[in-house]
Amino acid sequence: MRILKFILIFAMLATVPAFAQAPPPNFPPERLDQLVARIALYPDPLVAQILAGATYPDQIPDAAKWADQHHYLTGKALADAIQGDQLPWDPSVQALLPFPSVLEMMASDMGWTTDLGNAFLAQQQDVMDAIQRERRKARDFGYLRTNGQIVVGGGPYITILPVNPDYVVVPYYDPAVVFFAPRPGFFVGGAIRFGFGVPLGVFFRPWGWGFNHFDWGGHAVFINNARWGRTWFNRGEYAHPYAGIHRWGPGERVPERHDLHERSERERSAAREGRRAPEEHRGGHDRR
Repeated sequence: MRILKFILIFAMLATVPAFAQAPPPNFPPERLDQLVARIALYPDPLVAQILAGATYPDQIPDAAKWADQHHYLTGKALADAIQGDQLPWDPSVQALLPFPSVLEMMASDMGWTTDLGNAFLAQQQDVMDAIQRERRKARDFGYLRTNGQIVVGGGPYITILPVNPDYVVVPYYDPAVVFFAPRPGFFVGGAIRFGFGVPLGVFFRPWGWGFNHFDWGGHAVFINNARWGRTWFNRGEYAHPYAGIHRWGPGERVPERHDLHERSERERSAAREGRRAPEEHRGGHDRR
């Protein structure tokens, strides 16, 4: 009888859905500061999208591969390819496809990406506070300031917005430098660099671009103008609203459309010849 009871209990535990698991232990503030350090100085809309996409870490590696394979596309051609390939990933992950270097960073360090996503699921307010702490350090040490690519807001909460909302530039910086007091003679103006940007425009409105922002005081993140409500406890069924984005389920893919890994060489050549943006503005070359 005792053995039978043990078997029944074990069977019940084995059938508990993964999404019913207890949340991970809370990350302490110093660990959260480390987690957000590499993205804290990105523009607000991009930070919001990275946090949302990180809650689907299992989808990041394939998305990074797709973005790399299609790095030669930009603007409408890229948006059409994303829609045409009927990609199975959540729209929050698809929204990062114009940023190959960001997805590459996330895919190359899945431990960091998973921890960041879990922290955002279980400790959203704490994650936002950590971003503000890091930004305050970079601002107070003189590294973070308004320039030709970003506007830094200096109110009670530090905001970072692109000068052109439809053109997002990914900053490059060393977290081991910009969050610490500069040594004597160090040129703080060169610590945060801005290279290639990503033109988004109206073509990426369906994925929320142009409508992503933080309510720092209210500890809320808005993606596609709707408050992001995915948490550790509802992550199995939560579906954030995206107008015009179909979530493709199993068996829904149309075989006649070009596949994820099998775009013909003729299509690739045509895209390279006819749709390639100028080198300094190619979204696929925002990589480090």
